[in-house]
Amino acid sequence: MVAEATARAVNGMTARWARAAVGERDAVLTAAGVRPLLALLAGPATGPARKELAEALGTDAEHAVREGRELLAALAAADGVDAAVGLWARRTLTLHPEWLAALPPAAHGELTGDPTVDQAALDTWARQHTDGLIERMPARLAPDTLLVLASALLVRTTWTEPFDEFPARPSEGPWAGRELRVLSRSGPDVEQVRVHGTPAGPLTDVRVAGDNGVDVHLLLGGPDLPGGEVLHHGVAALGGGYPTVSGAALTDGAGPGLGVTWVPSYDGAPSIGLTTTGFTVGADHDLLERADLFGLATAADTSRGHFPGISDQPLAVSAARQSATATFGPLGFRAAAVTVMPYAAGSVPPPPPYRAQRISARYDRPFGFLAVHRASGLVLVAGWVATP
Repeated sequence: MVAEATARAVNGMTARWARAAVGERDAVLTAAGVRPLLALLAGPATGPARKELAEALGTDAEHAVREGRELLAALAAADGVDAAVGLWARRTLTLHPEWLAALPPAAHGELTGDPTVDQAALDTWARQHTDGLIERMPARLAPDTLLVLASALLVRTTWTEPFDEFPARPSEGPWAGRELRVLSRSGPDVEQVRVHGTPAGPLTDVRVAGDNGVDVHLLLGGPDLPGGEVLHHGVAALGGGYPTVSGAALTDGAGPGLGVTWVPSYDGAPSIGLTTTGFTVGADHDLLERADLFGLATAADTSRGHFPGISDQPLAVSAARQSATATFGPLGFRAAAVTVMPYAAGSVPPPPPYRAQRISARYDRPFGFLAVHRASGLVLVAGWVATP
């Protein structure tokens, strides 16, 4: 189980990263895939690099390696989640056994010094640990690369209620005239719909439940709210940071994309109709472009070494990249990152004796999403759908 403090720290990094990196284009990222690597670096670091990494992680550097390993183990043990770390080093690089012993089992491989051979091995590792969703390691090896540390994260779930799928063309909005792969479903669980009162205005959040403890939250803000802000406030709302109205308490227009009407009904029970679009989004990130966010500013200074706990040979971070992809379809959700859905004959029924609340949620313009481990509230993957 992911520790509560760790989930808060990872979610905080997710929110900060999304606010800084997500704009008007498709995006997907996972701080849950970055944090284990930063933790494995913080412990053996020294000087300013150690301090910056610890501050980015929100923990004591002395405990960082253990916490990183615990997070990896908790992710790997979670239904629908696979996580792995890989380490490759030159044979000539002597690594301290204390640090190696703290790594997950079977994480250690060898670099031959031939970039072509080594790159092929690392690309194979990326494919194997992401079920082929990520085809190659995001960072390319150089002849002078001495050590590579990488993580892979794979998230999969099947919806408890599948969607119907059909083509449609919106008549208005930023997607007007485009043929979309529309997903639609109806059901009685109105509590899956919430509206959070954020400082940036109301935020609509519809939770799409998976069958293995992974849920995907679809987030819709105001038309002019940037994607990074939608995701930032969406993460904060998960932690109970804002007042929230949900289900039958919602009124017409309470949140973006929401409508509430009263319709004839045989049982008087409220219902929800969700219409969204299927999507596949991908993104590549250079973490060193935001080195301060990840605590890597000093660690990326290659003029000197920063990790005496790894090796006596001076080492610095020469590259830090992440490739990620996410797919939301009628049956389920899949995401991966490497850092580095009858009619029967019968008699005419009597008219419905009741009227019931009908909530409709429409995602027909750019929106955000969060894939969340239900039990811990840990955000596994965050993303923005600009072009369906």
